[in-house]
Amino acid sequence: MAENVTQLLAAAGTDPEQRGRLFQLVYGELQRLARRELGARGQDQTLSTGPLVHEAYMKLFPGGDKSFENRRHFFGAAARAMRQVAIDYARARLAERRGEGRKPLNIDDIDPSLMQLDSHAEELVHLDAALTQLGEVDARALQVAELRYFAGMEVAEIAEALALSEATIKRDSRFAREFLEAAIAG
Repeated sequence: MAENVTQLLAAAGTDPEQRGRLFQLVYGELQRLARRELGARGQDQTLSTGPLVHEAYMKLFPGGDKSFENRRHFFGAAARAMRQVAIDYARARLAERRGEGRKPLNIDDIDPSLMQLDSHAEELVHLDAALTQLGEVDARALQVAELRYFAGMEVAEIAEALALSEATIKRDSRFAREFLEAAIAG
């Protein structure tokens, strides 16, 4: 499968038909990544894997002329796109919670499951700010964190995708986790 993905990536940037074939080929893997991402957020999600994958894929080819060097580059970009979609969704949920000009709700009309989702949305927005700071300090650690937390990849998968040792991935993961915890805390 990796060879087919690499071949399609070369042609997908300029050919809509090839982008369609690529999407069919990687859809299952993108769905798996999206399930991991959404599964980490709890069962109260109104954003499901299908829309997350479709939105992320559309971000990968915004003008129809983007190219990717290889499978690793593509899945790294896909993880980043899923992060962006999840952050945009979280921001929209927070905006809804703040009202956006709507009349205030009666306390009896509030759905308790949405309150939990909103608290996750706020955490996700804070996480995004911390990830942005991490990227300014260590771009590779950011890439590892995106693949780990947003794509749900395991250490061995990330090591293979980035062509690095597992020890390096573990070290970058540890650094990213500590950095993110400190950035979120204060």
